[in-house]
This record gives sequence, structure tokens and C-alpha cells, in this order.
Amino acid sequence: MYLQALATAAPPATFTQPQCWDLITGSPASRHLSARSLSLLDAVLHKDSGIAHRHFALPDMAGIFNYTPDQLNEAFRVAAPALAGRALTAALAKAGLRPDQLDALLICTCTGYLCPGVTSYVAEQLGLRPNAFLHDIVGLGCGAAIPTLRATQAVLAAQPDAIVACIAVEICSAAIFLDDDPGVLISACLFSDGAAATIWSNTPPASGPHVRCHGFNTLHRPADRDFLRFELRDGKLRNLLHKTVPALAADAVTHLLASEPPSAAPISRIIAHAGGREVANALEAALPAYPLDATREVLRDHGNMSSPSVLFALEVALRDARPEPDHDWWLLSFGAGFSAHSCRLTSAPL
Repeated sequence: MYLQALATAAPPATFTQPQCWDLITGSPASRHLSARSLSLLDAVLHKDSGIAHRHFALPDMAGIFNYTPDQLNEAFRVAAPALAGRALTAALAKAGLRPDQLDALLICTCTGYLCPGVTSYVAEQLGLRPNAFLHDIVGLGCGAAIPTLRATQAVLAAQPDAIVACIAVEICSAAIFLDDDPGVLISACLFSDGAAATIWSNTPPASGPHVRCHGFNTLHRPADRDFLRFELRDGKLRNLLHKTVPALAADAVTHLLASEPPSAAPISRIIAHAGGREVANALEAALPAYPLDATREVLRDHGNMSSPSVLFALEVALRDARPEPDHDWWLLSFGAGFSAHSCRLTSAPL
């Protein structure tokens, strides 16, 4: 399948890491944290975390730690479709398409739950046809963008003339939790909000990057599930993040890369999900031939947006380059499960 357009969207409200410290310590919820927890937050938010800014969609970030579960869910219901719609509107403009030309819309998210899903709201907001296929994918965590692209490939295989939009959107600010668990605290220092929209068809675009997506691969290790996942605590989403996650990610990615077909084109560049500074360090140590410059740029400017992050990194990479004719780019995401996912990007004929 061929990329027709890629566009991203982030909320306008931007916070530096020291400003995030102020948000946390200014909240009554911080009074329940131990001195050790506050020291950890101070160390992460006032030192080099690899993150300069984070973007949040919820209007009252100062009060976010006191939101009830109902308020958080309502905030997600408002913010997720709006941010996803912004990204898709921009992608449609780049592709020169109208919303009613889309045959299918697939959206992945894990930071809130709606039924009907986010696709219903975005379809109404943009004016998709009533018979457009809508498909919501939930529960895949930070790695979800690439499995959603794989589902897009299946739609195009079943309907070869279709034009399919695919969005990853996360409102991580609706899933921020505070307690004395170190992993929960680190999560509060990493995550932010964003959306990335791509449009695909079975024919190359008339103009643009001329990129073909193929060669999907996946690895899942349920035995490591409890090291990175969401759980519900007091009705709220609480992110479990174990200190071994950087090593788990590096090991999973190494095995995934080793399972690539020997006959496939060489890989010249890896574009990965921005999990965090320590994750990026572990990946580069395991794969020293592949500097993660686009990944680190996204982490610096946005933090960890969960599933959209890898597509933000792809947008950065495509600003001034594309895969070489005889070498592929390798798009990589990983997260809850523990799972890792990949696909190849090949330069399409002009």
C-alpha cells in the first residue's frame, strides 16, 4: 500500500518539564506523595530527560490530578475526536481529497474508552459517507500504530480501489495518575497528547514522498505483560512501567530485526517509537548502526505520545529524505503486551 499523506496534530498548550513539576507540586494530590517520590519527580523533571516540551489537550491541567473518573472520560470524549479530526483534516488537504472520498477510517487509542468509538465522532465531524467502514482498535498501547497500519493493508486487500485513513490518537493527560510507585511517577514525567493521520491506497500518489508500506512483522511476549500495561485503580487508568522496560524493548526489537527475511532489502534507517530517553539509549546500544535522530527529535519536542509517536518520527524523517531505491526504512513500535511491531517502507517508482 502507498502513502498518500501524513499529518500530525498536537494541542497548543505546551509545558516544559519544570512547568510540569509546578503542576504536580501545586496540586493537593502531591501532598500524599512521599519525600522519596517528590525527589524522584524533581530529578526527572529538572534534569536532562530528553524532553523539552509536552503538549496537553485538557484545559485544566492544574486540576487534572483531582478529576474524577467520569471527568477524565468526558475529557477524553471531547479531546480525542477533536485532535484526531485536526490531524485527518490536514492529511486530507495534503492529499487533495475530500472526507467523502474516504472508504474506511481506522483509529487506534488506549488512553480512553468510547462506545461507539472515536471513529464515529470523527466521521460525523468531518462528514464521511454513511457507508464508510469505521474500525476502532483499542488495547494495544504505545505500539498500536503499526498493527493499525497492518489492518489498513487488510482493508485494501479486500477492497483494492479503496482510500483508507488511519489515525493514532492519544490523550495521555486523561490517564495521568499519581502515587508512590516509581513507574507511575516516571509515566507522569514522560507522556503527552498527540494525533497522527495517514491516508493510504493501492496506487502511488501523483506527488509526494512515493513511499510503499509492506513487510509487517510482530512479536509478543505475554510473560512480560505486567512490566508495561494499564490497570484500573479507583476507576482511573494507571500506567505500570517497570524499570526493566528499556532492556525489554531492546531485546524484543533485536529479535524482531533478526527475524526479518534474509532475502529482503537491507535496512538503511530505523524510525522508532519514542518511549523515553532510557529506551532510546537502550535501542541505540543494541542497534549501533542506526542512530535514532528522528525518534529523539520527537521525544524532545513532544515527549512520549504513545501510539502516534512513531508516525510523528516518520513525518520528521520524510521532511528531507525518503528510502533509497535499494534500501528500506524500518518503522518500529513497541509497548504493552510486551509487544513489538515493525513494517518496511520502500521508495516507490516515480
